[in-house]
Amino acid sequence: MIKERPILVIKLGALGDFVQALGPFNAIRKHHAGQQITLLTTPPFVPLAEASGCFDNIHAGLRPTWWQLNAILALRRWLRDLNPERVYDLQTSNRSSAYFRLFGSPKPEWSGIAAGCSHPHANLQRDYMHTFERQAEQLAMAGVEANTDFARHWLDADIQRFKLTGQFILLVPGGAPHRPYKRWPHYGSLATRLIRRGITPVILGTRAEREVIDDICGACPEAVDLSEQTSLMEISGLSRKAVAAVGNDTGPMHLIAATGCHSIVLYSSASNPMLCEQRGSGVQIIRKDQLADLEVEEVERKLTLR
Repeated sequence: MIKERPILVIKLGALGDFVQALGPFNAIRKHHAGQQITLLTTPPFVPLAEASGCFDNIHAGLRPTWWQLNAILALRRWLRDLNPERVYDLQTSNRSSAYFRLFGSPKPEWSGIAAGCSHPHANLQRDYMHTFERQAEQLAMAGVEANTDFARHWLDADIQRFKLTGQFILLVPGGAPHRPYKRWPHYGSLATRLIRRGITPVILGTRAEREVIDDICGACPEAVDLSEQTSLMEISGLSRKAVAAVGNDTGPMHLIAATGCHSIVLYSSASNPMLCEQRGSGVQIIRKDQLADLEVEEVERKLTLR
């Protein structure tokens, strides 16, 4: 009896990109019902991938650079041993496209942008499409029906350990350290206004945002600082209970928006929401060329609580 070959999905990161691939993950699972599906990703996203129920196996490794010869050889050995029938490259980067060349001959069917692949995303305008529509079109060209209305109930977690009571709003003030112009500088003032309304600001972030978060807590000592304390699944759980969320264009805001939390996402001219905006049932986008010019009153006025 010939063993059925598995399906391989490649999605390495980052967080926002991974969240925006949840629909394609579901579409691939539905299309290949009954087949073994393996995900090639990186360690931070394993919990989300496991909780999604879309994959039978998850391989989380590093993304070797091309001068790390031993790591490249190990990756080639793993890919060839897996011997997939088809690969869905949802990363569609130069790095992931190069993985196509690591396979022997004959190569597997491949959906992506690798030169010579069997199911190319043949749209010269693909880089000017929002990720949702771009990935849906890529899958359609491989014969897979897009699934935008997929179940999200599993994006949840127990948050009792944080001992939050009453109404609270999530604040996500961070962003890439090398792109400070993507950060709105008035979260401290917003937090103070929320306290006056009887709503607790709950701050999410990482060590890289320590200075920004300390400034907010200095301006509003009543704020709850959960930075460096939450897993990705716990961020989902918090967003299920929060009355709203306000944040910069960051990965966590994609995750929060995906749960249906009423979210305001702040964009500067450094990002184009037409290509990468957060999607969800309660998302509002506010864009100012310079985020420093965005008044606190405007953000507070647009807050919609649930």
